[in-house]
Amino acid sequence: MKAFTLALLLCASAVAQPEIVKMGTIDCDLVETTPVVFKGHLYRFEWVRANYSGNEIGNHFRLVDVERQTATPPFAKGYMFGSAFVENDTAYVTGTLKSDSGDRIDLFVSRDLEHWETRSVHGGPEWGIFNTSLCKADGKYVLMFEIDKPADQAGAAFTARFLESSDLVRWNLTPPECNYAKDRYTAPHCLRWLDGWYFDFYLEAGPGFYEMRVVRSKDLIHWESSPLNPVLHHSEEDRKAANPKLSADQRERIAQAVNLNNSDIDFCEHNGRLVIYYSWGNQQGIEHLAEAYYQGTEQDFLKGWFPNP
Repeated sequence: MKAFTLALLLCASAVAQPEIVKMGTIDCDLVETTPVVFKGHLYRFEWVRANYSGNEIGNHFRLVDVERQTATPPFAKGYMFGSAFVENDTAYVTGTLKSDSGDRIDLFVSRDLEHWETRSVHGGPEWGIFNTSLCKADGKYVLMFEIDKPADQAGAAFTARFLESSDLVRWNLTPPECNYAKDRYTAPHCLRWLDGWYFDFYLEAGPGFYEMRVVRSKDLIHWESSPLNPVLHHSEEDRKAANPKLSADQRERIAQAVNLNNSDIDFCEHNGRLVIYYSWGNQQGIEHLAEAYYQGTEQDFLKGWFPNP
């Protein structure tokens, strides 16, 4: 009887994942995107890849006003793996420039989304750098960046490392033990902070699939995995057409594409819910941009992945 009663209590106390509602695909060959609110308008920051349809200027960044469907002038030509952050009517975009002399991260700053100041952040010949994500944490700014070298700091690619700044001008690299995680593929993408906790939304590689998961830490060294993982896993909902402007060829591609991946999640709070973008595809270059939402605040979303015992 005691065992039966305990089982009933455990069932009654089961906690569901924060509900992410997938709306479907809005574009092809866009992957790293960040929703942000700038001066009251919802924008989607985009890294426009060299192979994106109609792109004649190579890798570059832009922001798209989601409601008006208008894009800012392109900037940061040649840069990749960007993400955006907004504070006090100022937009900040981090991006990675890859070259034979090593990789580096620069920060682009603007108050009007047309004129951009460039600031150097981090890099050098020993670094292999990919995705970036910036957040504010208890009076300082923390930048998570993805590496595959130096080997002693990356371990098994890909791994999160961290930079800190008090003013978004001068940056300090945290000690090597501040990472997640060197023992396996844990490609980082989206960093958030709440109530003393850092939340790293990262890509975990499984047998024949890739899925978004989340871990949290108070010190960027010791990490706790959510008991409700995964955050996102590939499904047929990814294929829904959420953009009426998709061409017949794009719709056919979406219907037939290999789907073993949900990756590159990013989100922001807007009009009482969380706007979410992510990518899906084969994780080998055939990828699509999809949108989703969570009906609630960012605070509720973050806390929801780590329910109290």
